Amino acid sequence: MAISLRLTVNGKPVDVQVEPHTLLVQFLREQLRLTGTHVGCDTAQCGACTVHLDGRAVKSCNMLALQAEGASITTIEGLARNGEMHPMQQAFRDCHGLQCGFCTPGMVMAATSLLAQQPDADAHAIRDQLDGNLCRCTGYHNIVRAVQQGQAAMQGKGTAQQSDLATASAE
Repeated sequence: MAISLRLTVNGKPVDVQVEPHTLLVQFLREQLRLTGTHVGCDTAQCGACTVHLDGRAVKSCNMLALQAEGASITTIEGLARNGEMHPMQQAFRDCHGLQCGFCTPGMVMAATSLLAQQPDADAHAIRDQLDGNLCRCTGYHNIVRAVQQGQAAMQGKGTAQQSDLATASAE
């Protein structure tokens, strides 16, 4: 028996029917066709399914869609504005903070949530926050560098600051 679900996804109101057992990640991917949110482990261990729920990073494979009733969800597709990548997305691209890219949406969502809560997070805090997001391809060095560059861009600091951050993270 389907149940009514009302929420906001990427700034747009959504009013749909879902089965009670539908996971949030399934709802986003299968009903809304927002496939940037990936299914990795199905056990909330890898972080590939990370989205923002009312501004807080959550693993969408670990909650039912109905638990998001009335909430505002942002997926990786919702970060870009007016055809321009979010500064964190651009930083991951610029710093090669990805290889296969499977974990990247979850990493970006976790990083943007962290910086919304801790705008001045240092490399240690960034590594701690990303601890729940697994990457099997990189050594995390470029991911942390990308988060630091995204942090500088989100704070409106220029490329000189970004270079300083990249140098500091290499030390």
